[in-house]
Amino acid sequence: MKLATPLTDAGKLYNNYASRLEKLDITKLGDFLYHLPSRYDDYSRIVAIKDIVPGELCTVQGRITEITNTYTRSRKQIQKAAITDDSGTLQVIWFNQPYITKTLKFGDVVSLSGRVQSDGFIPSLSAPDFEVIPTSGHTIHTGRLVPVYPETAGVSSKWLRRQVDKILATSYELNEFLPVEEVEKLHLEPFEKAIREVHFPESLELSEKAKERLGFDELLLLYLANKKRKSEWQQKARGQQFAIEKFQKEIDTFWESLPFEPTNAQRKAIHEIMTDLASVHVMNRLLEGDVGSGKTVVAAIALFLAKLNGFQSVLMAPTEILANQHYQTIKKLLEPLGVRVDLATGSRKTERVIASKAKQSNKNEIAASQAPYNDNSFDMLIGTHAVLSDNINYEKLGLVVIDEQHRFGVEQRSIIRSKGNNPHVLTMTATPIPRTVALTLYGDLDLSILDEMPKGRREIKTWLVPQQKRESGYKWIAEQIAKGDQAFIVCPFIEESETLTTIKAASSEFERLQRSVFPKLKLGLLHGKMRAKEKDAVLEEFRTGKIDILVATPVVEVGIDIPNATIILIEAADRFGLSQLHQLRGRVGRGDKQSYCLLFTESNNPQTTQRLKSMEHIHNGAELAELDLKMRGAGELYGTAQHGRKWLKIASFGDTKLLELAKQEAAILFPQLGRLPFLAQKVEEISTKKVSPD
Repeated sequence: MKLATPLTDAGKLYNNYASRLEKLDITKLGDFLYHLPSRYDDYSRIVAIKDIVPGELCTVQGRITEITNTYTRSRKQIQKAAITDDSGTLQVIWFNQPYITKTLKFGDVVSLSGRVQSDGFIPSLSAPDFEVIPTSGHTIHTGRLVPVYPETAGVSSKWLRRQVDKILATSYELNEFLPVEEVEKLHLEPFEKAIREVHFPESLELSEKAKERLGFDELLLLYLANKKRKSEWQQKARGQQFAIEKFQKEIDTFWESLPFEPTNAQRKAIHEIMTDLASVHVMNRLLEGDVGSGKTVVAAIALFLAKLNGFQSVLMAPTEILANQHYQTIKKLLEPLGVRVDLATGSRKTERVIASKAKQSNKNEIAASQAPYNDNSFDMLIGTHAVLSDNINYEKLGLVVIDEQHRFGVEQRSIIRSKGNNPHVLTMTATPIPRTVALTLYGDLDLSILDEMPKGRREIKTWLVPQQKRESGYKWIAEQIAKGDQAFIVCPFIEESETLTTIKAASSEFERLQRSVFPKLKLGLLHGKMRAKEKDAVLEEFRTGKIDILVATPVVEVGIDIPNATIILIEAADRFGLSQLHQLRGRVGRGDKQSYCLLFTESNNPQTTQRLKSMEHIHNGAELAELDLKMRGAGELYGTAQHGRKWLKIASFGDTKLLELAKQEAAILFPQLGRLPFLAQKVEEISTKKVSPD
């Protein structure tokens, strides 16, 4: 059985379950082995029937001497069985599970695990876990530490357990991929033993050792994949070397045209970028900056330098909203300096009408207008993944800027780079990422951090609003709007969740607010399932003041710049990571007015309150990200369970000791990859693995 086999090719059973398992990030057979238990039920105490004690959790093993299916007066079904061992007989009962009498037969030797109950003086087991003991005596659901897995609709832990056991019994691909001497030196469990022990451990101590080995592997492979990508990048052909000093006069003109004084952090980042651009090596740099820290201006000067050196450039953004925002900002900065800026998105044609250079027939002119950019009339192109279109011809692409790179797949990033002759690449993110996380995830990139805010930018006053002050909060918002301000109200989900009924949904909340809370105000609704044209229409109404309050899902997290919006109210704030709350907070405070962020939650958890209260006095994104890493772990760094992504399945970015150990080992093993085929194969797999959009 090949671990790399996709579920859709692994037989009828797996094919039928494939869509459900995809929700658990299980798409091929090997993924079952990395779907780790969230806990273990301790059914390891096997006792004789005569020795059982009411209230204890234990396992009893014996032969079925009686099994029946009966009905109560209300027609409910009860399944009863008698289990006998050498010491006595035990009564077992299940409720409304008629399949039991078809699964278990008279004479079967079974193992049953559960909590012993007592009806008077007679002990019994009620609704225990059970299995028929195979001739091998090997049990997986009872009589041991039993793994309990993260589940989804239609996929139970018992079903997952059977698949893991089956794969472990039939797979011959659990090869040790690290040198044996390194495993021994680091006191790690052997790979095959770790895989088996993490699912079916002999003790909790062994399960922890197994998790440590697998977590180490996960981090090690990340570091090695980054080293591989960086090495391949550096070995590429000579990059386009930009002249810098030659254009000092033009650069000075750019600085003088800015309506504000650049921060020291911006100047440092620009110096690092200029040094890269002037080098014979291709730039591959990550620019991390807080909301409003001025990343776009830093990118703009790099784009300007590309134009001065006779190169085209492209900026790729993950959403149309963000692409339009960048287009408006950069056009304003660079067009006065003679840079021709165009826009390409899926739903909008370019603003520049491409005219035919030569005289053509009317038919040819129409054809030319429908194939934009074929005359290469732009200096800079801003857009979504539409910039990857085959219709767009890049004549001399020298610089690629990718915003929020984790939202693009590896393949998409490779395509845009391949459009030119080894263009320089600058990636940007507004997501506050702890330095340890950034160096692990993006170790193949050089890092520049904007950790200063522009002078004069006011801090956004933030309050965690107690539940009893909700109504007074609404009243205050109405008063501010009466003075001419506008507000966002953000909810985590588009529609009500059956499992999270207390979470406010944007659609129902919009109707409630319009009907009962702000009946005299004009409200708008914005969410990710709307078409681009619908989003643009709503945003335009909000931007022009026709909408007083915009009710939205976290689609407003990036790219919406409304200077007159001074209030953002975030419902169910406990469902968001601090980093995402900080990004949402950055949607206001874009103008000169004092702005405010109100956090609403129905949670009474003291730790939740402490975490959210930190937003009141911490206004630095990196600091909030570090705090969230300590309090919630990296799985929740980037948003709610629905909108975020779990970067690591096993390890934790908070385990600094394991991070450092994996980093050191990667430095030792990377030069040896050529003689470690199993390890090299795993590194290749993770190096080419696509990163899905959020």
